Amino acid sequence: MQRYRTALIVLPVLVILALLPLGVGGYILGLLTLGYYYAVFSMSWDLLFGFAGEVNFGPSFLIGVGAYAAALLNHYWEWPIPLCLAVGAVAAVLAGVALAVPALRLTGPYFGLVTLVAVLLLQNVLVLFAGVTGGEIGLDLPDVLSIDANTNYYYALVFMVISGGILFGLSRSPVGLILQASGQDAIEASALGFNVAKHKLTAFCISAFFSGLSGAMLVFYLGTASVGTVVDIAVGVNVIIAAVLGGRRTIIGAAVGAVFLIGAGEILRPLGQLSTFVVAAVALVVILFFPGGFMGRLLHAEGRE
Repeated sequence: MQRYRTALIVLPVLVILALLPLGVGGYILGLLTLGYYYAVFSMSWDLLFGFAGEVNFGPSFLIGVGAYAAALLNHYWEWPIPLCLAVGAVAAVLAGVALAVPALRLTGPYFGLVTLVAVLLLQNVLVLFAGVTGGEIGLDLPDVLSIDANTNYYYALVFMVISGGILFGLSRSPVGLILQASGQDAIEASALGFNVAKHKLTAFCISAFFSGLSGAMLVFYLGTASVGTVVDIAVGVNVIIAAVLGGRRTIIGAAVGAVFLIGAGEILRPLGQLSTFVVAAVALVVILFFPGGFMGRLLHAEGRE
């Protein structure tokens, strides 16, 4: 029943989004394009936190590894974009495994702290080796996905829909149920015969794949890779807030939260620094009084009807 209600909400929205280029300008399309990439970031994070129960405080580590792996190959050797995207996704998975294997052995908040430190280390590496990475200024890419706003919009929309469909289907599969059980009570799940560590590592790898691939696509959309756009801690904070705002354990809600944050930030831009305060205040109110987030609240309201 919940899947049916979700479909009733999502399908009409997707039709509207597909028709948007017929009625809005390039500015709005560009804003939504950015929001769609952030949506994949947040959906990937929700799989790990919402279902596996592991708080990744450094999602921008995986995003940054994928983005810079792709950017470096294109900048220095002019590899074609599809190959760069594939390498970026694989690099993020490998980095995720290298981080998760030791980190998942830790309990409590230590896993989250390890992921946060990983972001800081990556930032420092990128700045220290500025001669190769471009440092804080970043790298300009000779290739971009497209110079046409409509084409870029559809690239991002299709990518978000496919990624969301895969992540949502996985979350509702037997693997997703095992992850959820492991996240709620790892000891009981182990007692039932499930390999908790293996399933959590799998979730981390899947999250890393989509985060890295989305990060790589984002830099080819922007035409540049820089610390501020893909590795900054603020990027990770926005990803986490978006997922919580949209609704934990909903996957699709994370996409809603990401687009909301990007749109709200742009609408409130004339307020200057006050815009950050307003967005943060709204996020705090939602988290405190509507812990199910936007999507959880909507599904609950429809369920009562």
